[in-house]
Amino acid sequence: MISSTAVYFYLHGFASSPRSAKAQYLDQCFRSVGIQLTIPDLNQEDFYHLSLSRQIRQVEGLMPSDKPVTLIGSSFGGLTAAWLGEKNVQVDRLILLAPAFQFLAHWIPKLGPEQMQRWQTEQSLMTYHHGEARMLPIHYDFVTDLAPYDETHLQRPLPTLILHGQADEVIPIQASRNFAEQRSWVTLIELESDHSLGNVQLQIWQAIQAFLEGSF
Repeated sequence: MISSTAVYFYLHGFASSPRSAKAQYLDQCFRSVGIQLTIPDLNQEDFYHLSLSRQIRQVEGLMPSDKPVTLIGSSFGGLTAAWLGEKNVQVDRLILLAPAFQFLAHWIPKLGPEQMQRWQTEQSLMTYHHGEARMLPIHYDFVTDLAPYDETHLQRPLPTLILHGQADEVIPIQASRNFAEQRSWVTLIELESDHSLGNVQLQIWQAIQAFLEGSF
């Protein structure tokens, strides 16, 4: 049985929202076993100034100091969860869905040097926001804030489950393979899916249940 004494958070991905398919599906799953899943809006009605540091501060402000916390993070929310787990002793388990390890290394080449230069010069980049279903601007501070976060420093031996699609077109599965290979406390489950993991929702929930019940 999943512990009812812990607090559970779901952190959505970049340019997503609490209304995403995974967020809503997992919310229903947790409700079905009588557990509340807290799903904060990491956009904070200000996507323009979004940053990893801001997301970390936001979730830190919501976490209780007297209960264990399990963080479930998707993509950039998974990267946020990993850093929260490193810095906060009340976090005792991580579940990362296609976590955005090496995010800039994968995203910047897709933008290309000209667009990156224009973003740095103009300080604003239009990007598609899936939660809003429209283009929205984001400040260049997103890049400068994220750049110093060195993932080799993620070394807290925290029970961690990663679920990642083998055909992920946004964050290649090799990023999670590399992360897991270097950390004995990480379990990686590879799924026949892409970045959205939309076709394996039941498998994800079953894996989460087994992980939280201590089956592996």
